[in-house]
Amino acid sequence: MERLAGRIMLLAGVRRAGLAFLAGALGALALPPVGFFAVLFVSFSVLVWLLDGISGNPDRSHSIGLRSAFVTGWLFGFGYFTAGLWWLGNALLIEADQFAWALPLAVLGLPAVLGLFYGLATLLARLVWSDSMGRIAALAAGFGLAEWLRSFVATGFPWNAIGYGAMPIPLMMQSAAPLGLFGVSTLAVFVFSAPALLGTRKGQVPGLVLAVAIAVAHLGYGAFRLHQPLPEGAETLTVRLVQPVIDQAKKLENADRIDVFNEHLALSAQPAEPGKPQPDIIVWPETSVPFILTDHPDALARIGDMLKDGQVLVTGAVRAEDQGAGQAPRFYNSVYVIDDKGQILSASDKVHLTPFGEYVPYEGVLRRFGFDNLIRLPGGFSAAPQRSLLTLPSGLGLYPLICYEIIFPDEVEIPPGRVSAVINLTNDAWFGATPGPYQHFQQARLRAVEAGLPLVRSANSGISAVVDPLGRIVAGAALDARGAVDSTFGVSNVSIWNNADRNLNFWLVILAVALAAGVSRVGFIFRIN
Repeated sequence: MERLAGRIMLLAGVRRAGLAFLAGALGALALPPVGFFAVLFVSFSVLVWLLDGISGNPDRSHSIGLRSAFVTGWLFGFGYFTAGLWWLGNALLIEADQFAWALPLAVLGLPAVLGLFYGLATLLARLVWSDSMGRIAALAAGFGLAEWLRSFVATGFPWNAIGYGAMPIPLMMQSAAPLGLFGVSTLAVFVFSAPALLGTRKGQVPGLVLAVAIAVAHLGYGAFRLHQPLPEGAETLTVRLVQPVIDQAKKLENADRIDVFNEHLALSAQPAEPGKPQPDIIVWPETSVPFILTDHPDALARIGDMLKDGQVLVTGAVRAEDQGAGQAPRFYNSVYVIDDKGQILSASDKVHLTPFGEYVPYEGVLRRFGFDNLIRLPGGFSAAPQRSLLTLPSGLGLYPLICYEIIFPDEVEIPPGRVSAVINLTNDAWFGATPGPYQHFQQARLRAVEAGLPLVRSANSGISAVVDPLGRIVAGAALDARGAVDSTFGVSNVSIWNNADRNLNFWLVILAVALAAGVSRVGFIFRIN
């Protein structure tokens, strides 16, 4: 191990850059659908040794060392995000004649930008780098801060945070409830970096002991939570998840819109299995209704005719809002609750829009600098100023998150006592049979764990599922499996933590690893002087 570490430290030039990129790309195998988290031990150990090589070169000035650390982290991030997000380009091929030109921006441009956050992480770590356990604590602090910044800077994009690699199954998801995604990400980097200590010996025993203790606590807390019975719900819900698998190109064709609507109705009207209860709620995916529903009272009437007495439909649809004479209407990506009389009982609009998919961020700036092609990317939606809860006739509340919104941990701010489940409507057909839908689904499951509530998820092409408050799949439909799935579950809430608790615990974790890094750095300075 020492020999391997030494060889990596001495690398320079193209070989050094290539290894940093490959180490990051290898780490993407920890993400769905592969989910082989152990590769991150290799990725982060290599990263530590590459950074050791910078620190160990006496010919480098401080500023050059910082620059080298930044570039190494950026290359690592560029590899990680390129390997983990290449599937974004699939959406641009749906209408290739208009948007294929943007393929390099999606496949390489976005990873290059996201890599800057990991460059910042290694730069921060370099500031307090040492030759002992403290350096992996410094790296953990740097990555924790970088992942937190990535959740809101430039509209935010916390997709595939390192913490997801440490939480592939429910046993390993439970730490997200008290620590949140970013707290888990911070500690995960410490644990995944610990094998690097075997290559340099200094700080080996305390570092490995602490890493093992964190891993054992992570698994132990998961086992404890999973062995606790869910509280008895006062009510049960039976939901039908409709997964129509409508081709995205078909959804965009005006001539096919009635056929698309009819397919949803046909799947919804299927009889329940013998001996099984009729659904209380039928759930359609994001933008299932391919026209402005309120402009078509006949469509509302057909929905009412399809529903049995007491049933409601929860569906994604586009909502138009008139702005008055001479003003163009505003359009919202919305969710409706519709009863058996064809009446809209409740509605909620999307708050956090997808950049370059539903709107163009910084449009004025882009227009000023002549980026007309970017401005012509899909958009046209308005964001709601605040999220509205969906209320069912029974009085139960649903917390709606449309597609992209569910990747943001802070978006799930559950009002106490008013919400029975999180509901997520999405359309991942844009990305085809790629890792994208699997990654999206894992992030949705983590929101259920954090909120301590059941998750009801309907996706056009998958993955649709009912997930319990501990992240376990109760029922669902696989990717590209057309049909309807019924599931009955108890309405239960196991949450004892909220976002404020998770944010506080995250900063306590950051403080702990930063102190460890600082103490180690001070000791290192005194030794060399």
